[in-house]
Amino acid sequence: MNWNTDNRIVLTLDAGGTNFAFSAIQGGQQIVGPVILPAEPTDLELSLSNIIQGLECLATEIPAQAVAISFAFPGPADYPCGIIDNAGNLPAYSGGVALGPLLADHFGLPVFVNNDGDLFAYGEAIAGFLPKVNRMLEAAGSPKRYHNLFAVTLGTGFGGGIVRNGELFLGDNSAAGEIWLLRNKLGNDAFAEEGASIRAVKRVYAQALGIDFESAPSPQEICEIAKGEVPGNAAAARLAFATLGEVVGDALANALTLLDGLAVIGGGLAGAAPFFMPRLIEEMNGTIAKYSGGRISRLAQKVFSLEDPVQLEQFLKGDVREIRVPRSLSTVSYDPLKRIGVGISELGTTEAVGIGAYAYALQQLDR
Repeated sequence: MNWNTDNRIVLTLDAGGTNFAFSAIQGGQQIVGPVILPAEPTDLELSLSNIIQGLECLATEIPAQAVAISFAFPGPADYPCGIIDNAGNLPAYSGGVALGPLLADHFGLPVFVNNDGDLFAYGEAIAGFLPKVNRMLEAAGSPKRYHNLFAVTLGTGFGGGIVRNGELFLGDNSAAGEIWLLRNKLGNDAFAEEGASIRAVKRVYAQALGIDFESAPSPQEICEIAKGEVPGNAAAARLAFATLGEVVGDALANALTLLDGLAVIGGGLAGAAPFFMPRLIEEMNGTIAKYSGGRISRLAQKVFSLEDPVQLEQFLKGDVREIRVPRSLSTVSYDPLKRIGVGISELGTTEAVGIGAYAYALQQLDR
């Protein structure tokens, strides 16, 4: 499947709790849109009408008939069946709404629904971060190549997605990659998202200054304070993002213990990477205790920030050596440095989700 040269058109939707954004994609490029309509999160009929209206608007402007509808919608959901049961930021869908079958009946097209974290992961795996890293390794003369990717989004929530050997891994219950529900290292019995989201950054900043949460500035402003671009407490701002980095690093270490691949970060907080990435990498390269005393490395792999030029150079170089084959005069190339690269979205979250939705639809159609 050459998704970036394919002439087929897919209608896409990126659904949020406030707005729905509709686009038509062909050959991996947006050709119509985005069309923005209110999500109407508490009124199911209005929300469904806006979804149909947005897709119909695209259908009237595209140069040829679309072959599918493919979109991201917040869960919980039975994604393969297209049934949404979101009682969080879209409470109108609580109890189960067969959105996929509704749209398939209305438009007469195949409909594919996924979580936005999954589609972000897929977009970065096929067109963004993962192939970029492999190109850099090839250019550096390294034999190392990566095939697996764990992607996280940092924003209102803490989302995740897994791609293994070019395939989006959804799990048997459409619930793979739910990193937000891992335990929060710093939050007693809380879940990770409480320390890895917009509200987490605001809360730590507010606590450091002894002010109410509602009085704290937005994470964007806190980032500007950390940079010294606007007035505020720079030390508290840096602490807020370092704390985020520690929680995210702990969660990623747990996830990558099982997956063993690259990790990419997107979402609205990704722009603050200079302030959370050092602590994140430090946490992943940290140690964990033994009952008998002493400590061992947290991961079997060494973790590198691919946003840091020095660490990137070390990651690309690896530890390539030639070793002799026993009872032979020949040698083989060997790189014993097990390593994980962590970086920021290459495409941008929205574009990655769109490409992921488009490529996923084509992949399913071609099956």
